[in-house]
Amino acid sequence: MRRLGLLATAGTVALMLGLTVPAQAQWIVFDPNNYVQNVLTAARELQQVNNQITSLQNEAQMLINQAKNLANLPYSSLQQLQSSIQRTQQLLAQAQRIAYDVQQIDRAFSTSYAPVSSSQSNQLLISNAQSRWQNSYAATQDALRVQAGIVGNLDTNRIQTSALVTSSQGASGALQAAQAGNQILALNAQQLADLTAVVTAQGRAQSLEAAQRAAAQDQGREQLRRFLTPGQGYQSSNVQMFH
Repeated sequence: MRRLGLLATAGTVALMLGLTVPAQAQWIVFDPNNYVQNVLTAARELQQVNNQITSLQNEAQMLINQAKNLANLPYSSLQQLQSSIQRTQQLLAQAQRIAYDVQQIDRAFSTSYAPVSSSQSNQLLISNAQSRWQNSYAATQDALRVQAGIVGNLDTNRIQTSALVTSSQGASGALQAAQAGNQILALNAQQLADLTAVVTAQGRAQSLEAAQRAAAQDQGREQLRRFLTPGQGYQSSNVQMFH
């Protein structure tokens, strides 16, 4: 039907062209072959125009799709994620006494946690026991503070997860979908970092508590030996053991 319409339109155009003669002409000569040729030529020209229009429409749609694929995601959770990570890092950096420092740990275990020797004074033994207890107390407090901070991040993470999933589902192009996916991965990484911080802080507290018990047992044996050994000059009022 479309081709018949084109032929009819082209025929009308060709007929008008074929019938256009000077006003003073007396006779109109109709050439069927020329008429048919004109109709076919007009039909081909119309078809070419339609093809060009279709091609331009396709190109325009392709550009629209490319623009959608290159459009940035309007929502970003980066600032909120960075804030959560910074809060956790600050809590870890505020660790008291024996912090997360290799040299500091080595120094502590070469002094207050070192095996007891007979040359150490009673006052030094008591001082080391007090220091170990204070380390364990501070580490337990630090672990609780880190846990509290991460619990505070849970509500922020919930809001960000909901927003990112909504953005991903409503993405208009490939770039937006990829960006939403990347932000969801970043949120997962931040949650994993929080979990690592909790495990680390709790492990630190448990390790210091275990070290305190081991050192207390060692010191207790030495204090008992001195108490039972004649001539040590050890006063019973100074016997202090920290468990």
